[in-house]
Amino acid sequence: MTTHPAHPAARSIRTTPEGLLWEPSERWVRGRKGDITVVDSRHPVLVWEPHLPVPQYAFPHDDVRTDLLRPAQNPPTGKHTGSRIFYDLDADGEVRANAAWTFPADDLAGHIAFEWFLRTDTGLDHWYEEEEEIFVHPRDPHKRVDALPSSRHVRVEIEGQVVADTHAPVLLFETSLPTRYYFPREDVRLDLFDATDHSTGCPYKGTAEYWSWRREGDVPPNIVWSYPEPLPAVAPIQGRVAFFNEAVDITLDGERLERPDTPFSGMLRKASRSRNRP
Repeated sequence: MTTHPAHPAARSIRTTPEGLLWEPSERWVRGRKGDITVVDSRHPVLVWEPHLPVPQYAFPHDDVRTDLLRPAQNPPTGKHTGSRIFYDLDADGEVRANAAWTFPADDLAGHIAFEWFLRTDTGLDHWYEEEEEIFVHPRDPHKRVDALPSSRHVRVEIEGQVVADTHAPVLLFETSLPTRYYFPREDVRLDLFDATDHSTGCPYKGTAEYWSWRREGDVPPNIVWSYPEPLPAVAPIQGRVAFFNEAVDITLDGERLERPDTPFSGMLRKASRSRNRP
């Protein structure tokens, strides 16, 4: 079978001498600061820096309102791989320092990247792929998230106390992370937890709210979460409750699961020590 060269399967990720990975994207991407569209591109590229696990967008100059950019007053040299040219954004009566930059690679010459305001307090406020608003960072096309309703029996214990037990979970499978088990609220002892003001944003799932264990024990705060308004791709988890596998005991179909070691494990251990410090 002959593959058309424009087909995504025919593409490969490029590597630059600086260690950057990048590939073209076919998505229509816009970035706004308030009501001003600063970026409008049908030819963005995704760029992965060596020290970051998530991609960023970079855009052809012609797709950027470069009239709103000024040479940075205090460029943060070293913040992005090999980058030395930074820009302040002057739009809507406000200047946001170091909102944009260029990568040094010849392959990416003529492209400009932007910070995301909700992550760094600079850059642009709102980002859209096609007509859907996206948050935190661009979604990785090589990462998959599936939310599947199930009839498996899942039980969660904290400090020996059963806090959740269901035969109607939704299992969320996300590349490079352990399976997360989302429980119907009626199957969770939320009376054993206190709601907190903590929240997080995920480009694949949306914005989560959290609860903390109200009893004593070596339990980190914000161990329980829920997505009240998840993104459409994971709609089955709406309103359901999940736990960090890394810090609770989960039994699946009668088999006790080992606590996984993930990028969250160290964060949870540190948070637990802080919570229990006199």
